[in-house]
Amino acid sequence: MDSTYLVIAIVFGLLVAGILVFLLIKQRRELKAVQAASTPPPSHDLAGGISTRQLQLQAYERLVLLTDRIALPNLIARLNTPGASARDMQGLLIQSIRQEFEFNITQQMYVSAEAWQVVRDYKEQNQLIVNQVASFLPEEATGADLNRALLELLMQNPKASLQNVVSEALSFEAKKLM
Repeated sequence: MDSTYLVIAIVFGLLVAGILVFLLIKQRRELKAVQAASTPPPSHDLAGGISTRQLQLQAYERLVLLTDRIALPNLIARLNTPGASARDMQGLLIQSIRQEFEFNITQQMYVSAEAWQVVRDYKEQNQLIVNQVASFLPEEATGADLNRALLELLMQNPKASLQNVVSEALSFEAKKLM
C-alpha cells in the first residue's frame, strides 16, 4: 500500500512538473513573440551596401522635406507670380503640390502606412484650402489677392495648417528606427 501511494505521488509530481515546464515554455514563446513584434525588423545590407534602416530614415527625411515644401506659406513665397490672376495662381499652387507629392511617391515603400496616410492627408488638406479660398474670391481677383487671403487664413487660424503636426509625426516614427 505504501508503494502504491509512493507511485501515485511520483506520477502526480511528474505531472505537475510537466505542466509547469509546459507553461514556462509557452510563456517564453509568447514573450519572444511580443519582443519580435515590438522591435523593428533587422536591417539587412542591400546589394549597394545601403541598409534597409538607412533607406527608411532617408524616406522619413524626404517626407519631412516634402511637408515643408508644400506648406502654403513656403509655396506662396516660392511661386509668387506678379500679374497672375487668382485662378492662375490657384492652378500653379495645386500643380506644385501635386508635383512635389508625385516626386516623393516612392517613399511610401519605406515608411509605415500611417505615416504615408498622414502625408497624403496633408497634401489633400492643402489643396482643399487653396481651392476653398479661391472659390470665395471674385472673378477679377489677382494672384496676390489669393496669396494674401491664404496667408491671412493661416495667420488667423494656425491650426488650419497641419505642417507641424505632420512633421512631428514623421520625426517621431523616424526616431523609433534609430
